[in-house]
Amino acid sequence: MSRDEGLAGRKAAHLEICTDPAINLETGESWFDHLSFEHRSLPELNWSDLDTHTQFLGRSVRLPLFISSMTGGSDEGYRLNKELARAAQQARIPVGMGSIRILFRKPEVFEHFRLRDLAPDVPLWANIGAQQLVAEAEKDRFQSLKELTKRLEVDAVAVHLNPGQELFQDEGDRDFRGLKETLKRYIGQAGLPVIVKETGFGIAPDEARQLWKAGAAYIDTAGTGGTNWLAVEAWRSSPETRLAAEAFDSWGWPTALLTAVLGRRRPTPLLASGGLRTGLDLAKALAWGAAAGGMALPFIRAAQEKGHEGVLAVIEGIEKALLTTMLLSGARSLDDLRKVPLEVSPRFADALRRHGVRARGVSR
Repeated sequence: MSRDEGLAGRKAAHLEICTDPAINLETGESWFDHLSFEHRSLPELNWSDLDTHTQFLGRSVRLPLFISSMTGGSDEGYRLNKELARAAQQARIPVGMGSIRILFRKPEVFEHFRLRDLAPDVPLWANIGAQQLVAEAEKDRFQSLKELTKRLEVDAVAVHLNPGQELFQDEGDRDFRGLKETLKRYIGQAGLPVIVKETGFGIAPDEARQLWKAGAAYIDTAGTGGTNWLAVEAWRSSPETRLAAEAFDSWGWPTALLTAVLGRRRPTPLLASGGLRTGLDLAKALAWGAAAGGMALPFIRAAQEKGHEGVLAVIEGIEKALLTTMLLSGARSLDDLRKVPLEVSPRFADALRRHGVRARGVSR
């Protein structure tokens, strides 16, 4: 079996595992249930006046919600990428494509990644692993990557960090030295905004600040509570490996906590993903300062079951809950929502204090 066939097979297996309802991959806690809004019985707002529009990567979007990168490298992944792009265009929200790694060895599948014709009016980004960046740097091929992203007509590049996933992947990397310097070099040469994201365990606050200092346009938390990619890889292996993986079900940084700690910077170059599942979760992330919130698995499952129409139905439900939260908390706009204090649990308040953050709401 060639390396390309092996990569395609792994990507196909990822999708099969992630969309199997019998497999629980959403381990850990996002901590959004530790937060709540104060209800307003006299909000003095008209539903039709609520405004969720915002600017992202130089484009106007209708909702501060994005479809996060997840698929790529297999026939089903290519199909789902296109369904997600169609949905993003109709909903006027940003969308990230799956990993473009395979294009370096299999350029004939380029058209499967060129989604701009399907999503001409919304922010679109390519996605590549940090480990792949190291390989490209060693071959002095950053210019080739720059030319590739230009041909894809994307607005940004997302670089994903995934050491936990790599360690439970039989064919994964084991050497993670030099990533910081490689990222810094790439950010300076990319020619596009660079989003740095994790894949389910979150980015520590000090690491996020280092990445911002290096020039990252956005940090995407991708914390706990969503898809656990260590577990995904374990499901491709033996029962013994799956048992070992269970020890890491609660490993990582809760998304809500990371958002609260990192969301104080204004304007906020922060994206919140990892365990967001409702419009209320999204509203909580925005209230803590996130520029936008993202999801992957709910959209993938909807796309596989009902195509882009299924994805649009999920987006509609998220929008309804976001707007309801805004009205019931007295926020007409996203700027208003970011000024609304949140009640926090004692556990959440204690965690904030350990990170030098004072809760803006009331501990309960």
